[in-house]
Amino acid sequence: MTVAPLPVYVAAGSNVEPQKHLAQALDLLRREFPDLVASRAYANTAVGFAGDDFVNLAVGFSTTLPLPELLERLHAIEEACGRARLAPKWEPRSMDLDVLLYGDLVGDYPGARLPRADLLKRAFMLGPLAEIAADVRHPTDGRTIGELWAAFDQAAHPLRPVSLGD
Repeated sequence: MTVAPLPVYVAAGSNVEPQKHLAQALDLLRREFPDLVASRAYANTAVGFAGDDFVNLAVGFSTTLPLPELLERLHAIEEACGRARLAPKWEPRSMDLDVLLYGDLVGDYPGARLPRADLLKRAFMLGPLAEIAADVRHPTDGRTIGELWAAFDQAAHPLRPVSLGD
């Protein structure tokens, strides 16, 4: 039986040499997922701790990998970009890859809650995702990502476009 590929959307962020590490992560992600599309990159202040600004973007691709295997691949890319697996959650990091949406999957899974719980609260996740997946419906809210972004208080959470130097 052939498994149909599912659309996956991932947030990527870094505040340790962010342009370098995001470019590296995009290269590694493209090797794994050739149909990858990426949003622009945006700088925003660190959330949850004092630290350098983060640079964030969103990527989308299709995969037949089961969620646990996808998470393993994403963790390997984080590690290749210098992230220690057991580092504390609220601290600077060279790479953070978080699954936002995995098809229409909803629920708690080892290593992920889908859809990502803070997707609708974080401009640095929702804004870039709206660039590449505006017509995708949020599996629990029902509105499209574009509609959710249009309704978001963007003025209170400004995103500053930055170049990754490509």
